[in-house]
Amino acid sequence: MSTSTLAYIPAGTATIEGMLEIPDHAAGLVLFAHGSGSSRHSPRNNYVAGVLRQAGVGTLLMDLLTPQEDRDYARRFDIALLTQRLLDAARWVVSQDATRELPLGFFGASTGAAAALEAAAMLGADARAVVSRGGRPDLASPHALASVTAPTLLLVGGFDDVVIDLNQLAYDQLRCAKELVIVPGATHLFEEPGTLEEVARQAAAWFAQHLRRPA
Repeated sequence: MSTSTLAYIPAGTATIEGMLEIPDHAAGLVLFAHGSGSSRHSPRNNYVAGVLRQAGVGTLLMDLLTPQEDRDYARRFDIALLTQRLLDAARWVVSQDATRELPLGFFGASTGAAAALEAAAMLGADARAVVSRGGRPDLASPHALASVTAPTLLLVGGFDDVVIDLNQLAYDQLRCAKELVIVPGATHLFEEPGTLEEVARQAAAWFAQHLRRPA
């Protein structure tokens, strides 16, 4: 069983909307940072979120930009703004009775991966795990990449040559526990049969391992 709640998250002068879903006895909560031009309705991220919930991990899928902001293409690459919105969401989560005790993780896609890593760097030990799917972690600052303490998993499609190189650049700067996994046969959007399932499986295993509370 799980509970689903439509979330309205204060973010400065804006309000960001999301869907919070918490399975019974959740091991933690993962905040999703979508990529440029995507939203909380992304079928790929919703699929991954469903697999995470089956593994006992709560999810918060949200739009980091308001509809008006998203019409400004440059905003989609405003990593500082996306990061601030993630931090606003993290603050909101710890203010809610149902979620304040849950260890936090981040799942980022495309530009959302950079925002996830920036937020994890700022939160320090309060961020317990990060996963990037076809992400652009290279857009995070060198200082942030070197400061992340949360175990970080970078997942990239085997046919996504340019993004593999960009992920390798970011991977080399990370000082935390880390893995870079190339998913064979996958292009950037993981549309090939079985590839998104592999992403979800690896993400669920990563979060299940690293979101566990210390004994």
